[in-house]
Amino acid sequence: GHYISVDTSYEGEKAVLLSPELYSEEWSCIRLIYQIATSETLPDPARLNLYLRQEGESFDRLLWSAKEPSDSWLIVSLDLKSSTKKYKIVLEGEMGQDKSASIAVFEIKITPGYCIECDFEENHLCGFVNHWNPNVNWFVGGGNIHNSQSILPKDHTLNSELGHYMYVDSVYVKHFQEVAQLISPKTMAPMSGCLSFYYQLKQESSIVFTVYLRDTSGFYEEIWKTDSAVSADWALAEVDFHAPYTMEVIFEVAFNSAKGGYVALDDISFSPVYCSNQTGMRTPFNPSEAGCNFEEDLCNFYQDHKDGPGWSRVKVKRNVYRTGDHTTGFGYYLLANTKFTSQPGYIGRLYGPTLPGNLQFCLRFYYALYGFFKMSGTLAVYLFEENHVVQEKIWSVLDSPKGVWTRAEISFKKPMPCKVVFVSWCKSYWDCGLVALDDISLSLGSCQAADVLLPNPGECTFEKDECVFTQKKRGRGSWHRRRGPTPTSYTGPNGDHTTGVGYYMYIEASNMVYGQRAYLVSRSLRGTSGKQCLTFFYHMYGAGTGLLSVYLKKEGDDEEIPLWRRTGEQSISWLRGVIEYESDRSYQIIFEAIRGVSMRSDTAIDDILFQAGPCLEMEDIQFSSGYCDSLNEIEY
Repeated sequence: GHYISVDTSYEGEKAVLLSPELYSEEWSCIRLIYQIATSETLPDPARLNLYLRQEGESFDRLLWSAKEPSDSWLIVSLDLKSSTKKYKIVLEGEMGQDKSASIAVFEIKITPGYCIECDFEENHLCGFVNHWNPNVNWFVGGGNIHNSQSILPKDHTLNSELGHYMYVDSVYVKHFQEVAQLISPKTMAPMSGCLSFYYQLKQESSIVFTVYLRDTSGFYEEIWKTDSAVSADWALAEVDFHAPYTMEVIFEVAFNSAKGGYVALDDISFSPVYCSNQTGMRTPFNPSEAGCNFEEDLCNFYQDHKDGPGWSRVKVKRNVYRTGDHTTGFGYYLLANTKFTSQPGYIGRLYGPTLPGNLQFCLRFYYALYGFFKMSGTLAVYLFEENHVVQEKIWSVLDSPKGVWTRAEISFKKPMPCKVVFVSWCKSYWDCGLVALDDISLSLGSCQAADVLLPNPGECTFEKDECVFTQKKRGRGSWHRRRGPTPTSYTGPNGDHTTGVGYYMYIEASNMVYGQRAYLVSRSLRGTSGKQCLTFFYHMYGAGTGLLSVYLKKEGDDEEIPLWRRTGEQSISWLRGVIEYESDRSYQIIFEAIRGVSMRSDTAIDDILFQAGPCLEMEDIQFSSGYCDSLNEIEY
């Protein structure tokens, strides 16, 4: 047969292969058979990426990426959720620095249905793999190959001797309780419903046939086990299946002796409706209900009145002394130990909503500390059981830069339902400063998996690189990527907006002259019909701050269209900018910073996000100069 491979004679360029325009209203599965071969391991290896290019989107969504070299063809299965939009599949080969590498694709196939479904009639076995064991393994049976002592007369799919199925036989068992595992492809999109399959079981002595779910951290959950001693004909098994994050399904058979018998398996299928129509079925948990940015209220968080008002919802006007909230820079956040506490010590407990048990969660939030002498333990996160019994402390603050919004991430999984509780306390008034909390979010799956997971298309946090942006010219008077505070005091941010300890882009005013401009230009972005929304965070603190402007440049136009501008010192906080624009042609977005009158004009930007569709929240002003009043009050 034929395969297609990346031409290596072009250095540093990416090889791109585009599918025709596709359309699938029902869930489908992309199967790719590929190989990356190389003779050396380099820091910048060859990669194969697969993107989804949807109609109306300026950015391609990365579905999958691989860089592991292999001596044989590998298969990957990717779930593609149903959509009413037309799309294209984009395959991209990157050679990296590896001159000896080759990237090849042997087959790409898009079939309706779910990736975990299989009838085992095709030789790629839908990406199911046997976990190799010296003695007991899953084999392909049927197809008129008489290769086993306990072969079945017919498979289930075709009901003939030509059809195929998977089977595992006890003939070669050497040790007590040896297991054979058949592992499904990973689920790549959240799914819940009914998993069904057909099996046959013939046993002389006890066989244990079990189905597990395994998550990315290797945790097994048993979802089904055989109850019958024998099923001479194909029996149907159905099991409720809930995979809110990446899982594998594992079919495991354990034998006790070489005369154990055999198990055969065929026709695995999935339906998005639960097997039994019991009302007791779980409604999928929505993690967004367990988060809050405190702009409107406390969302589903609450305080116990016995504690007194430990946490207050406050807001700071834009000013150059006191940091505002993390969400927008001028919104609301929570503050513990406010001036209302008259007693010498205090404790503030903020209770979250009840979370279901047996799910892996990732909790993220931002905190800032002011004026503490003893940092450690001033803010801690506990898990409480339903009846408010403390289960365990899962996080506490050790040390962090003063007054900088810092991100915390915690993964946890508990067998029983629980609540997340934020606790701030101090023993005596003199030990206490202020503890601030904002932007609590909860997602399913572990935090590590979420990071390894695919980046949000159209988002740039500058943590790894400059993403889609490039400099018009690099030099002293250009944008720089930096972490931590800027070198000049009384200007620039103390930390980035993404995590508090990450990277942002800024201009170093001490290297520039008054009126000098620095440009950060996006690559050419695909035009779409309809509105687009651009949000970003900017930092303009320093008495001599100049201008920050955002322009839209459409392909073929000489003129740049001004979209947004700020002049002069704005705030000591990161502020959110929101811009709505349209372009049906290819276009570029340009961030232009102009140095102000003095060295104290370090202007910074971070967390740029492009989204299709109109902006949900708009800014009141698109063009403004300075702030009106330098009030330094906290509003309660």
